[in-house]
Amino acid sequence: MVLRRNFFQRDTVTVAKDLLGKKIVRKIGNKKCIGIITETEAYRASDDPASHAAIQKTKRNSKMFEKVGCAYVYFTYGMYYCINVVARSEKFNAGAVLIRGIYPIQGIDIMKRNRKKTKINNLVNGPGKLTQALNISIKENGYDLTKYSSLYITNGIEIKKIHKKVRIGISKGIMKKWNFSIEKNDYF
Repeated sequence: MVLRRNFFQRDTVTVAKDLLGKKIVRKIGNKKCIGIITETEAYRASDDPASHAAIQKTKRNSKMFEKVGCAYVYFTYGMYYCINVVARSEKFNAGAVLIRGIYPIQGIDIMKRNRKKTKINNLVNGPGKLTQALNISIKENGYDLTKYSSLYITNGIEIKKIHKKVRIGISKGIMKKWNFSIEKNDYF
């Protein structure tokens, strides 16, 4: 069942933890690529200096201020797209959860072809890798992930243990332990 909007109308950090084990579904033509979300990072608003929304609303980060449950996709390092899900409580005016990694369970051959890889190792264990594998680009920026379409998130598996650590690749807000993950050999 697709996740409802109220799932994302909660604190961004809570949503980041609760997205672990959920499934991201990408329809490409008449085929589906599905992966279990295994790593996320929370980014809030003015209380989070590492967030794109820390200072003000811009053209690039505007989706973080808009409807929860929608995709916030941006281009980074001049070569990769990253997908986030807008999530925040009423306490904040912006927030999003970066999906950093998935465990592929369906459409693996499509993911390999999209990444030009022959093996599953390191196929979708990073935000740029998973957007390549799932063929996600700026075209999906603003997609409503709470509706069955070409990109959405559903219920998944129950998670027993969540690992938390500092976020990756940032220079501000580095002490916040808002990176959450599960170990694939514990659950798959």
